[in-house]
Amino acid sequence: MISNSDIAKLRRDYKLKSLDESSVSQNPFEQFSLWLEDAIKTRILDPNAMILATSNKKNVPSVRTVLLKEIETDGLVFFTNYKSHKAKDLIENKIASSVFLWKELERQIRITGIVKKISKEQSENYFRTRPYESKIGAWASMQSSEIPNRKFLEDKFEYYKNKFLNTEVPLPPFWGGYKLFPIYFEFWQGRQNRLHDRIIYEKNKKLWKIKRLAP
Repeated sequence: MISNSDIAKLRRDYKLKSLDESSVSQNPFEQFSLWLEDAIKTRILDPNAMILATSNKKNVPSVRTVLLKEIETDGLVFFTNYKSHKAKDLIENKIASSVFLWKELERQIRITGIVKKISKEQSENYFRTRPYESKIGAWASMQSSEIPNRKFLEDKFEYYKNKFLNTEVPLPPFWGGYKLFPIYFEFWQGRQNRLHDRIIYEKNKKLWKIKRLAP
C-alpha cells in the first residue's frame, strides 16, 4: 500500500511554456480555442474532457467529467440526461464551474458561469450526429437512477434497439444540451519552481478584464 510519504514525494518541475497577459487574446473564448487546438494537435486523450462541478440548494457540491461538444461565441455546450444528478443540481443552482486539465501541456483552464438549457432544435441537431449505439444508450439509461443489475441495463438497450430497428432514433424527451455562459476564466500554465502563470478574465457587463494572479 502506498504511504503518505510516497505521495508527498510525487512532484515534477514545469518548464514547457510560459503565459503572459500581454500576449494572450483579448477574448477568452479565442484563447480557450487556441489551447484546445494545441491539446488536440498533441493527441491528448479526450482533450474535450470537461470536469463539471455543480451544487444543490443545500450547497452540497458534486463533480464529474462530461465532454465539451460545442464552442459558441458566448458559451460552452455539453449534453446529458435531464433527469441526471447534475441536471437536478442545475435546477436548484444554475451556477457551475468547470476545469479542463491537459497535463501533457502543463496547462489547466478553470471556468465559472451560469448554465442554461439549449433549444430542443439544437439538441436534435447534435443528437442526429451521434453513433447509432450512443443514441440507443441515451434511451436505455435513465442516468443516475438506481438499477438492480447490469443485465437490467443491457435488456433495456436491446429493447430500444428492437423498438427503433430500421428507423431513425428520435431525441429522447429527457435528454439534451446545456450551455455554460462564462463570467470567469482562469488560464494556468505550469512554470519552474512552482511560480506558475495564472491569467484570469473577469466579465464586467460586456467587457472582459484581464489580470494576473500569484500562483
